[in-house]
Amino acid sequence: MAREFQRGHKAKISDLTAGTDLYVGVQIAGPGLTFDISCFGLDAQERLSDDRYFVFFNQPKSPEESIQLLGAQAGDSESFRVTLDRVPANIHRLSFTATIDGAGQMSQVGPGYIRVVAGGEEVVRYSFTGAEFSTERAVMLGDFYLKDVWRFAAVGQGFDGGLEALLKNFGGEVAEEEPAAPQQQVPQQAAAAPSFAAPAFAAPAAAAPQQPQYQQPQPAQHTPPPAPPAPAPYAAPQQPAPSLHAAPTMVGPLAPPAPAAPGPYGQPVHPPQPPPSPSYGHQVPGQAPGGYPPPPPPAGPYGQPPQPSYGHQVPGQVPAGYPPPGAPGTPYGQQPGMPAQAAAAPGLTSALQIYKEAPTGARWTPQNAQLMRVDLGIGGQPVLARQGSMVLYQGKVDFSYKGAGFAGRIVGNSTGQEMQLMRCSGRGQVFLAENGTHLHAIELQGDGICVSAESVLAFDESLQHEVRRIEGHGIPGGALFTMQFQGSGTVVVKTHGTPVVLPVTPTTFVDSNAIVAWSAGAQVVISSQVRLRRNAYPGHSGETVNLQFRGAPGNFVIVQPYEV
Repeated sequence: MAREFQRGHKAKISDLTAGTDLYVGVQIAGPGLTFDISCFGLDAQERLSDDRYFVFFNQPKSPEESIQLLGAQAGDSESFRVTLDRVPANIHRLSFTATIDGAGQMSQVGPGYIRVVAGGEEVVRYSFTGAEFSTERAVMLGDFYLKDVWRFAAVGQGFDGGLEALLKNFGGEVAEEEPAAPQQQVPQQAAAAPSFAAPAFAAPAAAAPQQPQYQQPQPAQHTPPPAPPAPAPYAAPQQPAPSLHAAPTMVGPLAPPAPAAPGPYGQPVHPPQPPPSPSYGHQVPGQAPGGYPPPPPPAGPYGQPPQPSYGHQVPGQVPAGYPPPGAPGTPYGQQPGMPAQAAAAPGLTSALQIYKEAPTGARWTPQNAQLMRVDLGIGGQPVLARQGSMVLYQGKVDFSYKGAGFAGRIVGNSTGQEMQLMRCSGRGQVFLAENGTHLHAIELQGDGICVSAESVLAFDESLQHEVRRIEGHGIPGGALFTMQFQGSGTVVVKTHGTPVVLPVTPTTFVDSNAIVAWSAGAQVVISSQVRLRRNAYPGHSGETVNLQFRGAPGNFVIVQPYEV
């Protein structure tokens, strides 16, 4: 019987079927809508580093034919053949997507699904409806991803742009494509695993398994001629007006270019072009933010090189809390699909370019080190946030008080782990921040993490949270307390400065005033090297209460450069 997945569910392929030659079917439709269904073969950095692994209507197979586009069949709008044991080692993820060709929104689609079939038997299905989306024009349906072994994940994540924006988001280029490699004969699969077979037309998920031998599918619309020409360049679909939620928060008018002044011999002399605006996380050496000239750096003592002052950036060094150069994702301040030369426009737009909103289509998106955006339309779940942490919101969002109840208030007052929360629900984006602290989104996938209530800014309502007791001796009361979060969702942790993550060893001791969080599997006890009664005498170290961590490999602690 096929397993029914919900959004976010994951499983090993070996737990679903013993076969590796799989059929992937996608069913999606809407009144007056036309869809492009594609597969992206991504590398370990989730980038399309090789355009030959973008399988779509104009490039129906990968070079070694591990990914093949089969066409509409068996009640599916589009289908693929995926042979996992033939996928090259540099491909770590196969992302199946559907985009609207022309005008329309994903909220208009009817009930659809993505399913995996092995040997003619459906083994897993993820169903979705248009009610899960809003103004998006693309959706990432499901992924095969390599994590020790191949696994399948039901994604169901909307994306504001169309196919061209989605391709650029994965690092691909629209104008350039490699010619298709010559066809090769597909070898026969081993007898132990189920052979490839497409499902019968409109076969239910619980239908009896079929085991026909594999025959190369020959749909008329995808059969190449004997001497195929090079594939035509991909033509980007016509883009509609930008979505309300994908629009940047701040937009400045574009200044028209000034006419060229005549030169001494009657030829126009063009002014020098301004340098391009730096990407997110980069700083032009010797230039302050916003293009203002920096103050001269102070001279260092004893002939040492001067320390960089405010507005200066050491070449090759990234500011604390920002991603390194070449990190995956859209450059900060550049919308998906926006040409790179737009960042170099003169005037007000150029000055504010690096501060523009960075939409990525994800539920939680850091705008910078101190500002976090959550898209309530993705996932359809409310968010619990610290009261007063909202600095801006877009769309239709409802804010309500989230009480802990009588028992919860008693526990919070007695343990010091009480949180004053508000519930954010609806369809829109909420921007969260608090006192300029650094924010970090930690995604949980069934595991747990312990965080002090003082260090929590927001979290998904689906997460379970409770007060946990830390045993110990030598302090009043004999124990400390923390909050434990567990389940599937995201918790946003705030720190003073850039934290450090350390593995747990038998000799790991952390100051209780500097600890931020630790893995729930770690064992922690209170250790006191100096008795509290000695604090009344001069000469003590001042480090009275430490936390000692123990645990199996894989456990960690997060420490901030600040003592609360």
